[in-house]
Amino acid sequence: MGLSIAIISIAKLLLLLCAVAALLLRKGLSQDGVTLAKTFTLPAVLAVLLAFVLSLFWTVAPLREAAGSLAKYGKLMIILAMMALIRDRREALYALAAFAIAQLLVVLSSWMLFVDMPVAWASSRTTVSHYTVFSGYLDQGIMSAVFAALCWHLRGLVPGRYGPQIAVAVAVLSLANVFFVMIGRSGQLVGVVLLSLAIMWQLPKKYRAAVVVLPFLLVAALFVSSPAVRERLTLAKTEVQNYSAKQDASTSSGVRLAFWRRAAQVIAQRPLAGAGIGSWSSEYDRLERLDNPRHKDINRGSNPHQEYLLWGVQLGVPGLLLIAGFMLSVLRDTLKMETPYARAAQSALLALAVACLFNSTLYDGLIGDFFCVLIGLLLALGLSKPAGPPLPQHAT
Repeated sequence: MGLSIAIISIAKLLLLLCAVAALLLRKGLSQDGVTLAKTFTLPAVLAVLLAFVLSLFWTVAPLREAAGSLAKYGKLMIILAMMALIRDRREALYALAAFAIAQLLVVLSSWMLFVDMPVAWASSRTTVSHYTVFSGYLDQGIMSAVFAALCWHLRGLVPGRYGPQIAVAVAVLSLANVFFVMIGRSGQLVGVVLLSLAIMWQLPKKYRAAVVVLPFLLVAALFVSSPAVRERLTLAKTEVQNYSAKQDASTSSGVRLAFWRRAAQVIAQRPLAGAGIGSWSSEYDRLERLDNPRHKDINRGSNPHQEYLLWGVQLGVPGLLLIAGFMLSVLRDTLKMETPYARAAQSALLALAVACLFNSTLYDGLIGDFFCVLIGLLLALGLSKPAGPPLPQHAT
């Protein structure tokens, strides 16, 4: 295990212990900050974790794999910890500022790499080839797209006479990085969806139905103007065609399609309760071996690159309902917020929902932590008691 992973794991443990201590010292969930007991997110997260714990009784996975998968989903507790520890909106703003500074460092560093400037702190394996800083291009593209949406919707929070204009400039810089520098198709898709949503919110209500065609128009414009987008979309089309014609599962799209087919088979075979937590690798190997007795086992703890199907494999149809219920619960909590806070939180939630279509986003370490921290921060920001003037309402 790398030192950075060890430090992050210890930090998450300390965060959880601090949250538990804070709740015990407050003698309840209703004092200061977010009234956690009155949120929809609290029971949703607890229900998800309880379901995964109960599935330990019927999982087909070895205990070590099952426990490892359960620990990965334990990151959902970060959302509750953020809301429990942040006492008012001012503290939430400080935390969000630190979060934004870190994301800005990533975006600026990526641009520096793109123009061949030295970046001593870049530690990614694809720093030279794909201009990534700390993670892979898939994760970084998604995070930068979400960061752009935050800068736009919360631009009124940036202090100074030109604060909002600076925030808008950073949003443009981040999106440009996603569309013209990064090659991650998931990040590009998230960027298109969030940009379409932001444009829709800026339009008069009678024109908001245009959001149906906006993503297609944006993709067409990017296909013409961005070599990165054009190359990746063309490659995706070729990979899908090769898989359809030759069952070629050696490409990125081919692997996903092969995994998704097997995941759907597992759900069809175990629709009521699934195969249990951590069962994906075991079930995939079982099905592959039926067709090819010489099949070599895939890596333990792998995933089908689709969060919804992964929950279906582990918990059956109830798992699909649970992940939908979790996202809807967060959405219902955002409806209580002031407009700019709500739009920022809803953008982050939509980005998570889209990313989960092509990756096991919550199951994965880095990107899963990113979304849990961010959603917890935004819920704390929007639901906690104000400690200053309300955020200016931009456009309705």
